[in-house]
Amino acid sequence: MNMKKTVIIHQPDFAPYIGFFHRFLHADLYLVLDHVQFVNGTSRAWTHRDKIKTPKGAQWLTLSVKNSPRDTPINRVELSKNVNWRVDHLRILEANYRNAPFYEEIIPHLRNLYNQSVSFLMEFNLLSIEMLMDLLDVRIPTMLSSEQSPQGAKNELLIDLLQKAGATHYLSGGGARDYLEEHRFNDVGIEVVWQNFTHPVYPQLFGEFVPNLSSLDLLFNCGISGARQVLRSAA
Repeated sequence: MNMKKTVIIHQPDFAPYIGFFHRFLHADLYLVLDHVQFVNGTSRAWTHRDKIKTPKGAQWLTLSVKNSPRDTPINRVELSKNVNWRVDHLRILEANYRNAPFYEEIIPHLRNLYNQSVSFLMEFNLLSIEMLMDLLDVRIPTMLSSEQSPQGAKNELLIDLLQKAGATHYLSGGGARDYLEEHRFNDVGIEVVWQNFTHPVYPQLFGEFVPNLSSLDLLFNCGISGARQVLRSAA
């Protein structure tokens, strides 16, 4: 009898929101979807940016990347070298979170992150995810899709990767309900499990609570210990 193995598949986004990490509490492997096309210039483009909170509301914190052909995969997108985005990001974070209760606890981790001399977007994003996994205490193993000789697209691609990872269960975010054909997974013995996540409310700076911000916002406002508790309080 096969042991249960629950796998997540998702692009390596920059400093994701806590719903991203909530799945890690219920999974055995994060399969990094790094070989698919880098999407830029749409409202659904999260790979190179996420939102923080400012006195004017939510604001994008965006990594500067080199222009590349439209079909460039995520793992081949290079970070800009002629724009000092590392310094700019730290200034933005310091300006907006210096009065947060746990600023002094969290900012050294970000200074260390931005001090890493990597050249590719995916490398930096994975460093941000690994940092957040450690701070939120949700570390699970990772595997790169680009190293699995991926085949197919959409549902076929997911099934191919899940089979190569030895998955018995696929834990998917609710946003995939529009295109995921559940019966096709069932046909090959993989059970689709839908994430059950209710965004928790926690203390924030600057007025009314805004959900779906980068996990950095949670950490600055609640600290490492508090953020771990808030994450685990989500349904």
